[in-house]
Amino acid sequence: MNPSEFFYFFSFLAFIVLMLLLDLGVVKREHRAVGFREALLWTALWVSLAFSFYLFLYMAGHRIHGIESMDELNVLASKYKQPFKTTGIFEQDIINYNHLLSLEFITGYLIEEALSMDNIFVIILIFAAFGVEKRYYHSVLFWGILGAIVFRCLFIFAGAVAVTKYEWILYVFAAFLVYTGIKMFFNRNKKEEIDPQHHPVVRFASKYFAVHPRFEGNKFVVKINGKRLITPLFLTLLIIEFTDVIFAVDSIPAIFSVTKDPYIIFFSNIFAILGLRSMFFLLINVIGKFRYFKHGLSVLLVFIGVKMLFGERLSAMGFTIVHSLLLILLILAASVVFSLLLPGEKKGA
Repeated sequence: MNPSEFFYFFSFLAFIVLMLLLDLGVVKREHRAVGFREALLWTALWVSLAFSFYLFLYMAGHRIHGIESMDELNVLASKYKQPFKTTGIFEQDIINYNHLLSLEFITGYLIEEALSMDNIFVIILIFAAFGVEKRYYHSVLFWGILGAIVFRCLFIFAGAVAVTKYEWILYVFAAFLVYTGIKMFFNRNKKEEIDPQHHPVVRFASKYFAVHPRFEGNKFVVKINGKRLITPLFLTLLIIEFTDVIFAVDSIPAIFSVTKDPYIIFFSNIFAILGLRSMFFLLINVIGKFRYFKHGLSVLLVFIGVKMLFGERLSAMGFTIVHSLLLILLILAASVVFSLLLPGEKKGA
């Protein structure tokens, strides 16, 4: 990590912490449920921030890596296998490189946002299974997001190192994504359930920690008779963290189909994760209406896996990241449109 990468990476982390503390402070004062309008405003804010970062990359993305010469540009582009139009003129090549970085970011961001939607389904089930009050959702998701940032950071940079040393790992990622997409398609109508008594995380926690049988407001840990016990709210948080790790196994390899630059992967991934919290409150009452969304996600995963498997051949045929972005938007839009046009039969009708 050079000085420029160090500066942008930790400045970004500091900004994230500041925004999360602001978000938590606004809601935690009253421990209330987040309403639709407030969720809409926060979602709009996070999307606006992501788009602002896209514009920054479009105009000055090279500053993240501190590129100051043609040699540095060529070395970095070769290291991360980034195809961009070279003219031999440094100023023009920097512009082309910045445009490529911005496209990689926004494409990765859209992939992550789409895959995060599936995460929302599961989080809703987790809260329902444990009977968590809506006014405590926000606190759980806040700490869940912090944990997700730490784990994703480790996964992304470890994955980038592994891919750089062992390129064949990309083919493993690709095959796994194709398998996951096909499995998701065939299981699309399967009813998901969370068993709070027999979940492996609950059994693990119960084995090594003393568990309090009841909720105690928004507390994760309580002290009774001088002994500290974890509450069901803490168990809920643990399962959400565990679930995010499982989802990261799908989502992080997916972005490697777009770019090998760990910083672009990190920024796009984290922006999507940050938006997940507010999007959860925005979609909690309507997400069940998108009956074809899992169809779209399964197609998206298969497409990403195929692109990773045949990336060089597709590039030789003129398939660019712009085409990938357009196809991803088409898949997601189609799943939403079909859900609205073909809502299915209402139960009890």
